Amino acid sequence: MSGLHRSPRTGFSTEFTEYRQYSQGDDVRFLDWKVMARTDREFIKKFEDETNLRCTFMVDFSRSMEFGGDDAGVKKSDYGRTFAASLAWFLIQQRDAVGLATFDRDVREFIPPRYRQDQLKTILGRLETQPAGQATDLCQALAKLASLVGKRGMIVLVSDFLTPIAELDRSLSLFTAAGHDVRAIQVLHPRELDFGFEDAAIFEDMESGQNLILDPGLAREAYLEKIKAHNAALDDVFSAQGITSFRVSTTEPMELVLLKFLQEQPARAVTRQRRSPGRSAA
Repeated sequence: MSGLHRSPRTGFSTEFTEYRQYSQGDDVRFLDWKVMARTDREFIKKFEDETNLRCTFMVDFSRSMEFGGDDAGVKKSDYGRTFAASLAWFLIQQRDAVGLATFDRDVREFIPPRYRQDQLKTILGRLETQPAGQATDLCQALAKLASLVGKRGMIVLVSDFLTPIAELDRSLSLFTAAGHDVRAIQVLHPRELDFGFEDAAIFEDMESGQNLILDPGLAREAYLEKIKAHNAALDDVFSAQGITSFRVSTTEPMELVLLKFLQEQPARAVTRQRRSPGRSAA
């Protein structure tokens, strides 16, 4: 993610963004002779496809992301949006093309990756919008986004991933099979990881609105087993697809999470081992 390297893709279909000073080895076809005549200096027309990276942030705006905002941790939506905004700022400083998609059960907004002076302002403005989404249908949203993203690049998927795993593998493969470098940020509140509630209370499903009277002491063991199994299955999907993934709590320092993200190399897909139907384990 070091940036500032020209892409091998050039041509008249790319979009002009700005000038930069000519360096030895640059293609002289893109010298601006009129500017050179006026200033006696050599400038190259810089095109959007010269950016080193095309990155699309896909941020979950569903109701479940609104959990938190208490003494135990900030809202998942606040944490996820801040992460996306911080990384977008960093990439645009490198003159990389950055875009944004927000979704719940459907795609709510899509801003194609661009490197422009006002692109960061546009993205930050959308991320500042308070999520008021519906229930999550991650697979449906991903299927639609796969048709919108276009050229290969980096996909940064920010969600709690509290969604059925069964169809997720196929949905993510729409991106990995197309050659995208997919990175998943699973944002969870500490209470979702340790179920650290003490007193019996009425618990509300943030997406369905259903209420349940529950004694945390009696339910904690079963809950922890389920969330552990869910996250293990999620890790298996990411590993099989070659997706670099990060599971973060909303109490983790943002700067450390960003540093870890920037230092991480793309993962490689892991081939699933299948037993022959004619054999049994010893």
